Amino acid sequence: MSIVISLNSQCIDNLDISPVKIVIEKMIESGAIASGKPQLKFEIDYPRDPQDPRELSEIPEVRLWFIRLDACYPWLPFVLDWQAGELARYTAMLVPHQFHKAEGVQYNPEALEIFLMNKIFVLTDWLSQQGIVGKSKLISMSQMLGYELDDAFFDVILPNR
Repeated sequence: MSIVISLNSQCIDNLDISPVKIVIEKMIESGAIASGKPQLKFEIDYPRDPQDPRELSEIPEVRLWFIRLDACYPWLPFVLDWQAGELARYTAMLVPHQFHKAEGVQYNPEALEIFLMNKIFVLTDWLSQQGIVGKSKLISMSQMLGYELDDAFFDVILPNR
């Protein structure tokens, strides 16, 4: 079951992440995050000129809102609805890329690698703090972004866990 968080131009232009805070607080109180079941989706209503060919992830105001969100909740990718494309969209908000009509989003490879490794480190620590075993989800996340992480890598970053 996905939880949809609606964003409008007022939230985005004011860097107001309260719609997410409200949902996250409810998820924490109910213990839903620890279950790994909640899947968040964003419904973004940001007006554009009909002639504007840019994707939402190419609009600076929208990207800045997601940068602020990521600074507050760096573990958020764990609870996104990956099957609905939210991980790819979230990544596009934070990683330099180009959009091609035929090939879709083409991330800057070095930036994507830095983003992914940062998320792996953040999520590894956060999952441990939450008492959640999530190595397989981290491996799945890396695969969705085009990387293969070996189990031995986790032996290095999780030596005592």
